[in-house]
Amino acid sequence: MPQPIQSLQHFSDWLSTTPLSVGIQSAAWVVPSVQTLHILLIAALIASVALLNARLLGFAARSQPVADVARRFLPWVWWAVPGLALTGLILIIAEPARELTNPIFFAKLFLLLLVLLLTGVVQYRLNRNPAGWERQAPGDAAAIPTTFSAKLVGASSLLLWVGIVVAGRWIAYFLDL
Repeated sequence: MPQPIQSLQHFSDWLSTTPLSVGIQSAAWVVPSVQTLHILLIAALIASVALLNARLLGFAARSQPVADVARRFLPWVWWAVPGLALTGLILIIAEPARELTNPIFFAKLFLLLLVLLLTGVVQYRLNRNPAGWERQAPGDAAAIPTTFSAKLVGASSLLLWVGIVVAGRWIAYFLDL
């Protein structure tokens, strides 16, 4: 076993014997409750991301500026992420070997880092230039088309979030392959 994986295994073994981990493992209601909260936070985040990215792609809310749609939905993302981190941490403490020795878990974290950076870029650009993701529509006041870069960002963000959700589900099954 390579050294970093062996170190993670040792850390996981140690963590699983700590009083906090044993306490979480011993209380039958903790893991299902935390998983339920984690899933509800995922639902709120994915719904918000889907609506914002649908606007970036030009599929929805075309009469509203991207900045208005972002102002409505980005706070849900930024509130859900810390909640997901906290519930995820509790789940890791409950079953450290399942997460910390699983390459799918680290793929999920990498995708999460990428999508959070991308979301930060979107928000930064909107703060600097609220109309920066839109192009002028020739005479069509009912629709505000988005730029190619907005569509690229919207599609990339959706794919990354879907990848995170898929990776999250596969964590439970990857070790059994």
